[in-house]
Amino acid sequence: MQKWFYSAAVAALMTATAAQAQTDGDTPTVDDARAFLSEAEAELAEYNEYASRVYWVYENFITFDTERLVERVGAEGTEMAVRLANGTAPFAAIELPEDLRRKMTALTAGITLPAPSGDDAATELASITTRMSSAYSTGTIDVDGETVPLNELEVLMRTERNPEFLANIWNDWRAAIDPDQMASDYARMVEITNQGARELGFDNLAEMWLSNYDMPADEMEAEVERLWGQVSPLYEQLHCYVRAELNEEYGDDVQPETGPIRADILGNMWAQGWSGIYDIVAPEGAGEQYDLTALLVDQGYDARRMVETGEGFFSSLGLEELPDTFWERSLFTRPEDRDVVCHASAWDLDSQEDIRIKMCISINADDFRTVHHELGHNYYQRAYRHQDTLFQTGAHDGFHEAIGDFIALSITPDYLVQIGVLDESQVPDASADTGLLMEQALDKIAFLPFGYLMDQWRWQIFRGETTPDEYNESWWELRERIQGVTPPVDRPDNAFDPGAKYHIPNNVPYLRYFLAHILQYQFHQAACEMAGWEGPLHRCSVYGNAEVGARLNAMLEMGASEPWPDALEAFTGTREMDGSAIIAYFQPLMTYLEEENEGRTCGW
Repeated sequence: MQKWFYSAAVAALMTATAAQAQTDGDTPTVDDARAFLSEAEAELAEYNEYASRVYWVYENFITFDTERLVERVGAEGTEMAVRLANGTAPFAAIELPEDLRRKMTALTAGITLPAPSGDDAATELASITTRMSSAYSTGTIDVDGETVPLNELEVLMRTERNPEFLANIWNDWRAAIDPDQMASDYARMVEITNQGARELGFDNLAEMWLSNYDMPADEMEAEVERLWGQVSPLYEQLHCYVRAELNEEYGDDVQPETGPIRADILGNMWAQGWSGIYDIVAPEGAGEQYDLTALLVDQGYDARRMVETGEGFFSSLGLEELPDTFWERSLFTRPEDRDVVCHASAWDLDSQEDIRIKMCISINADDFRTVHHELGHNYYQRAYRHQDTLFQTGAHDGFHEAIGDFIALSITPDYLVQIGVLDESQVPDASADTGLLMEQALDKIAFLPFGYLMDQWRWQIFRGETTPDEYNESWWELRERIQGVTPPVDRPDNAFDPGAKYHIPNNVPYLRYFLAHILQYQFHQAACEMAGWEGPLHRCSVYGNAEVGARLNAMLEMGASEPWPDALEAFTGTREMDGSAIIAYFQPLMTYLEEENEGRTCGW
């Protein structure tokens, strides 16, 4: 702790020295900039480990006292980050080597929630964000006389088929987060962080978030629009087909033939993934499927074995096994004696080897894939641990989310045979491909508009285009216009439905997930080409391919030390994010959907 305060004092002194040089008419030098960054990185490294351990304890033991601890460490971190960001100002006008300029940009644009200096704004912001996070993580509802937490509600949303019961669960969860308080907290948080963003030279927090992608904010926003334009035709065909099947299942009173789809009957609490209703929309004559969840249960998989299997995939690519501390310190199952944050996450506590996952694992296909996703974060974190502190992150945040999902695309029937989960006689033949692609599209393609609109909603708020009294109305305008879904019941005046999604009260930017869904298919296509695969892209698994592993690790080791197009090129050979790989992957399904939708009125 003494060292941390010493680093803070030295970094503050460097900032003051540079500012004084500018006041005295002396232009700061490159050496001044290098010294400032060196001290800043030392302070950040010290703080990051300290804060990570505090947050780990909080998320595993949610109590009054741990809430107070994270409030304090959050305020300290915000004040430090804003101070260091302001400290870059004296160096803005001088020519710096590319690596130093990238570090300066990381200090200014890389803060998720900036607070203005002074007036205890950082302390107030930390209190607000902790309160919102806890309201989400401790929320429960009553179902048939039993108190049920969110992770169990998610299972009910997948398995129940009574539309009245689904509507009640859907509505009760959104009431359980204390929407009045959360909406008020959110509005105040926006005021504080927008003021903080302006102090750092941005028009608002939206511009600040969008400036973190190695290009001007307006160009990045246009890039997102371009990518959505590439993939939206496939989503529109899937929406049209699924709506027709739901109409047949439930009738016009529940789901009309035209217009948006009722959000609660899509098998997911947020209608962001629809694989829970595969049994309703499965293509006729698509061939026999296998039930991965049933296979895992029948073979006696437990949470640890799920994680060991995920590790085995990365090991098959030639990557180093996870350290012993990973197994000793991770959380794999929900404790019965306390509140925890069950939302799956990957942790790097010391920027070296103390990597972990925190997850309430259920033995099912979804969590089997999620384990691979979270481990992708861990392997990325360990690969770039030799980089300087400010470069110890993904090439951009979409890369970090894409790595594990790219690996999970190799969870094919052939892979399941190789690891002994599926018998060779159970491997579906080509006649089952439409069904296999449909099941995956219900997650991956259905997610795309949701991933696209989450931050659209926030950008509008940060820019002042949406006022607090319009929060919920704006949310559902975007949900209906872009995603084509609608709430199952009228929304009350005090509703704050965005707050029922983890990433809103926890302030996790969401564009990363949309970009990851594009990149994972781009990575997969490139990896399959490396492996010499000649069959359908959706049948390719790179399990056991050391060349793919070496090329992947080379990209991971770069961290954020180079612009993301350089990292992309290192693995794929291309410098532009491209939605064509996802279209190629699902082309057989697209053909099927277009045939099935012939004569239907698509769109909403």
